[in-house]
Amino acid sequence: MGATAAGPTARLFVALWPDAALRAALAAWRDACTWPAGAAVVATPRLHMTLHFIGEVAADRLPAIVQGLRVPLQPFELSLDRCVAWPHGLVVLQPSEAPAALLALHAACADALRVLHLPVQQRPFRAHVTLARGAAGAKPQQRTEPLRWPAGELALVRSHPGPLGYEVLSHLGGSQAVQRVSATAGPGPARRQSLPARRPRRG
Repeated sequence: MGATAAGPTARLFVALWPDAALRAALAAWRDACTWPAGAAVVATPRLHMTLHFIGEVAADRLPAIVQGLRVPLQPFELSLDRCVAWPHGLVVLQPSEAPAALLALHAACADALRVLHLPVQQRPFRAHVTLARGAAGAKPQQRTEPLRWPAGELALVRSHPGPLGYEVLSHLGGSQAVQRVSATAGPGPARRQSLPARRPRRG
């Protein structure tokens, strides 16, 4: 947990959160790529699609943020069909075209963040799942069949420093929409995902 003179803080983002089967499929695509020495391959528990990065907020605001981000969510299918090397050593999995429902969800979350007086990034939204960082020279693996993500799970996630990993504070919509943040300054019994050490594949 971070802290300021005003009290404890939490580093937050809003994401599409994959279920176990989809996470395994994302990991399989990641593992099919050839990674250069030193690539920071994203560990399986960290695989997700960020919609909005929020940053540090006062921990006592968490219950209000959860309520404010309960935007309408209509399940849709996301077709991830391109494994692409971006600048600065990023390798991502992305759709050739983002579905309208995803763009609408992204916009609804942005509106909710503005109402909550939280920051909204101004750069254009590019739907993607990051597979590795620092991976200049990687050989992304392409497949003939896309990975189909029945996206119906929106989550508010807390990022902890170091090996503590990501913690889902609340499922904001979809099949597992439940309240997980107490009315106190800290999170409730959310499940913390520890991140095992991962050795990059060498080309």
